[in-house]
Amino acid sequence: MTLPLSDLRVVEFGQLLAGPFCGQLLGDFGAEVIKVEDPGRGDPMREWGREKPHGKSLWWPVVARNKKSVTCDLRQPEGQALVRKLIDTADIVVENFRPGTLERWGMAPATLWETNPGLVVTRVTGYGQTGPYSSRAGFGSIGEAMGGIRYVMGDPDRAPVRAGISLGDSLAATYACLGTLVAIHHRERTGRGQVVDSAIYEAVLAMMESLLPEWAVAGYQRERTGAVLPNVSPSNVYPTGDGDLILIAANQDSVFGRLSVAMDSPELATNPKYATHSARGAAMEELDGLIAKWTATKNADELLGKLHEAGVPAGRIFRAKDMFADPHFAAREAIVSVPHPDFGSIPMQNATPKLSETPGSVRSAGPALGEHNDEIYGGLIGLGETERARLRQHKII
Repeated sequence: MTLPLSDLRVVEFGQLLAGPFCGQLLGDFGAEVIKVEDPGRGDPMREWGREKPHGKSLWWPVVARNKKSVTCDLRQPEGQALVRKLIDTADIVVENFRPGTLERWGMAPATLWETNPGLVVTRVTGYGQTGPYSSRAGFGSIGEAMGGIRYVMGDPDRAPVRAGISLGDSLAATYACLGTLVAIHHRERTGRGQVVDSAIYEAVLAMMESLLPEWAVAGYQRERTGAVLPNVSPSNVYPTGDGDLILIAANQDSVFGRLSVAMDSPELATNPKYATHSARGAAMEELDGLIAKWTATKNADELLGKLHEAGVPAGRIFRAKDMFADPHFAAREAIVSVPHPDFGSIPMQNATPKLSETPGSVRSAGPALGEHNDEIYGGLIGLGETERARLRQHKII
């Protein structure tokens, strides 16, 4: 099956997560993603990760999947000239350097458009390409703080916490991917490329729901509320008789009515204290207590069976081992295993979202450093073996 983006070539610069995750998303749907890495050590993501069996990162095979790796020293003029030839064959450049870096290397978008006017230049940074903070170093954690999500995460009596994943980087990369595809659509009509400017703090801000008008219009400052959302009830984690924890989300009126019937307490749904969304929000603590008292009388499987039968959204809090054992993950192929030279095969999350006619796929794990130098510099750019050997000798590639 031909993948939907198989007609696009992406040259990916940058490192760590924000730019490379955008490249991963494009590669999942078939784009040829050529990742340009420093000849000395490559992307630091090759070394990242808590666990390193065989001394190898378990993060790299995921974020660099479906990509080709070439090496090039972009700080040397000869390396810049070589990459310019590569960019001239491309549809998209993805980079997450600090603003001005490409310009210093003679690869400003306007310069690239002189020979490739349809090129889309996707730039992912902490603060964006403009504005007084644009020149600052910006990591995902700082963007999360500035975008507002850090302040509202955690318990109210403690300092803000962070998610256990690189949320800001991934959000900025996802929006960068969206912007890239919008720019490609525009190019189909005009023939012209453009810059896609994705800032981490703005990607986080975009997810902050009604945070801004709540403050500007109602004078309400969202605060940390721990495991619950204020005035949204019931929507919490509840104990079971066998020591498990189950999430129940029944805050909508009709769903709360079904939960009340499942609890053999249908009168709760008509009690003025709980009959409306606002009333349940005001009585959150009391209502949670009633539900917890009921859930604690049942084991997790019995409880979930009863809730699902009643049409009440509920579920366990999954860990990795639960995902591998779950039949729904298996039925939808949410996890795939990919061949790997060191691990034999390595499992990872599948491409998402699912498309009915042209789904994405994971075709290869992250490549070795410079694995595709000969294929790209020899086959695509047309450099002979003698020239490639000279570039290797001078550490250009």
